[in-house]
Amino acid sequence: MTVRYDIIFAGRVQGVFFRATTERVARDFAVTGYVCNLRNGSVRCVAEGDAAELDRFVSAVEVAQAGNIDDTTIQREVATGEFAVFAIRH
Repeated sequence: MTVRYDIIFAGRVQGVFFRATTERVARDFAVTGYVCNLRNGSVRCVAEGDAAELDRFVSAVEVAQAGNIDDTTIQREVATGEFAVFAIRH
């Protein structure tokens, strides 16, 4: 079953290639959605896919950016199917 994760990564997550890294990591997983910077200094990632695949994706992002993430918050929602790919939003 496809679900949506609305993820907020907090910490030193801007100016450290976080969005580019997240987009690169997403290529290894069956996920769609986007990643973008927020004005408060955190990064938002909205991703859709199978829940187990999303869990693996989030873990991979956390490993790739381990020294920069202080907190990860995930809100699980109903998927909309609106995304065709995973991309960076500006």
